[in-house]
Amino acid sequence: MASPYTPPYGPHRGKQPSLSQLRAFAAVAEHLHFRDAAAAIGMSQPALSGAVSALEEALGVQLLERTTRKVLLSPAGERLAVRARAVLDAVAELMEEAEAAQAPFTGVLRLGVIPTVAPYLLPTVLRLVHRRYPELDLQVHEEQTSSLLEGLAAGRLDLLLLAVPLGMPGVTELPLFDEDFVLVTPQGHPLAGRDDIPREALKELRLLLLDEGHCLRDQALDICREAGRTDGAEVTTTAAGLSTLVQLVAGGLGVTLLPRTAVTVETARNSALWTGLFTEPAPSRRIALAMRTGAARHAEFAELAQELRGAMKGLPVRVVADGA
Repeated sequence: MASPYTPPYGPHRGKQPSLSQLRAFAAVAEHLHFRDAAAAIGMSQPALSGAVSALEEALGVQLLERTTRKVLLSPAGERLAVRARAVLDAVAELMEEAEAAQAPFTGVLRLGVIPTVAPYLLPTVLRLVHRRYPELDLQVHEEQTSSLLEGLAAGRLDLLLLAVPLGMPGVTELPLFDEDFVLVTPQGHPLAGRDDIPREALKELRLLLLDEGHCLRDQALDICREAGRTDGAEVTTTAAGLSTLVQLVAGGLGVTLLPRTAVTVETARNSALWTGLFTEPAPSRRIALAMRTGAARHAEFAELAQELRGAMKGLPVRVVADGA
């Protein structure tokens, strides 16, 4: 037969304590005085007392020992006061984080960049970020295009700086600029230093390209096909990066194509390297930012793209007006 006695603090009934109840209890636990605790959190004394009583009922334990002269914490109250304060601190941190998330250009931005862009554009990007967005924690990852796109889709990366078009569903491109390719030759080559090289000249040249996986390799091959070069024409692919590629050119192993932004960095160190310009329209590539379609930071990334267009006007590129 069940006992007719119901203890004042019965078993936990599955009720969830509210933040106001936890806040009231934490204030009483700190001040050990109802009037002082109520004043500290801007609550009336009856409301404070009711909130603590409701918390005791929800938790099924007695938190306070009330006397006519003072308020004491019960043994359970001493333990749960620490927990209540931790919960309230965590909620405060949550609210601060939410406020920070609403502020543009704060927190972490994980930027992926392809190797044929990173050494030549990152100085401009970093200067802009440090000057305009000092609260932004920019983290840079240099990877090939396929890896960058995988990272973007998986959420490992937030934004990409790479050559387009990508033709990827779920990815939005923010064009920045177009840049021409130049022909890099060894000193004494018949095309060295010319500014009127026809694309057709690429048909029979011994062309050096980057290894498989680099988008610049694919772009160069597309340019050669447009010039009428057949797939059977000789192509030597022995370089993992542009620095190695141009040194192979300097050694007389062939010629290569470089984007204009890379020319000064990669050719200035060796007087045996010469460049030649193509007749208009010169072969070119487009560089853009890419983000997940519908990204929460869409407006922020669009603003960054616009700022980058302005910052890159001093480079040997054609900035895309308004991202068209």
